[in-house]
Amino acid sequence: MTELLVKLFVGQGSPDSPDIRKKYGTLAGICGIILNIILCGVKLVAGIVTGAISVTADAVNNLSDAGSSVVTLFGARLATKRSDSEHPFGHGRIEYVAGLIVSFLIILLGFELFSSSISRLFNPIDVEFAWISVGILVFSILVKFWMWHFNRTLAKRISSTVLAATATDSLSDCISTSAVLIGLLIGRFFGIQVDGYIGIAVAVFIMISGIKSAKDTIDPLLGTPASSEFIKGVRNTVMSFDDVIGMHDLIIHNYGPNLSILSLHAELPSSKSFAEAHDIADKIEMELEQKFNCEASIHVDPIDNDNPHVVQLRGVVADAIKKMDERLSIHDFRICEAVSHTNIIFDVVVPHRYKLTDEQLIWNIK
Repeated sequence: MTELLVKLFVGQGSPDSPDIRKKYGTLAGICGIILNIILCGVKLVAGIVTGAISVTADAVNNLSDAGSSVVTLFGARLATKRSDSEHPFGHGRIEYVAGLIVSFLIILLGFELFSSSISRLFNPIDVEFAWISVGILVFSILVKFWMWHFNRTLAKRISSTVLAATATDSLSDCISTSAVLIGLLIGRFFGIQVDGYIGIAVAVFIMISGIKSAKDTIDPLLGTPASSEFIKGVRNTVMSFDDVIGMHDLIIHNYGPNLSILSLHAELPSSKSFAEAHDIADKIEMELEQKFNCEASIHVDPIDNDNPHVVQLRGVVADAIKKMDERLSIHDFRICEAVSHTNIIFDVVVPHRYKLTDEQLIWNIK
């Protein structure tokens, strides 16, 4: 079913294409709106028939999901807008904001359901059992399970955090509706009214899912490191050029699924002319942009590899620093010789949350 819908409404094209991403987001949003409105309607009927707050709350949950699908729809369309003077790096991060809104709606709904369920514990009412309600809930579980699979498939295909959040919400609904169904069956066959308790359990599960989903969308907004595979790919590409001696200071900025901007320092022999070094940097930038769909900027560091004295001293310094801490490394090593003394200059790469301050480390190295 998923592939049929994609074939009919998306068609062929690269998932990295803004137009294709917009079509995927539109398809997911429209499917979510239609199916959640249908589920809300039939569950309201079941809730009215049985008088079960857990069933009615589940119906309201689906109404909220329809609202989330509207957010998904508009988020996907806005994220593909081209860059403008106010947003020179495009609008891709709107997709993260849309995912965050969906997550907060999930948390809010869970809190409201939790409050209503607590109230039901202190003010219990008899729940009427009806097989039509059971049928409606089973139908809802099957639909939500398909929606989880559908949104998860699309999220993986286009690397969308908002669709991943929507998939998480669908799975939460599937589990919460299953809990509601179990509660009705327990009441029917064992005469134990667990409506309020089931509601509390469902509410807690929904809130936990919302918090996890929010974290997954907040992280890229705050800025997270690129995957190790991406970093390894960039490093291997840069180092594949014969003249490159080393690479460091890789910085990657993510402006949404369609745009990454990276900068790095490439070490080249100081014997290369300015024009030669510039040409090499241009070639590396073009290859990175073609391979990783990014914008690359390279700073060239000249390295003196022809002077045996410089090479020897660099080895001495590197070994001394490695003995201090295996995690430390150096780059940009150079020597400034004068009549009375010689200055050795280099940069040290220090891991996050290092045990020493910069001042203490510099003192130890000296």
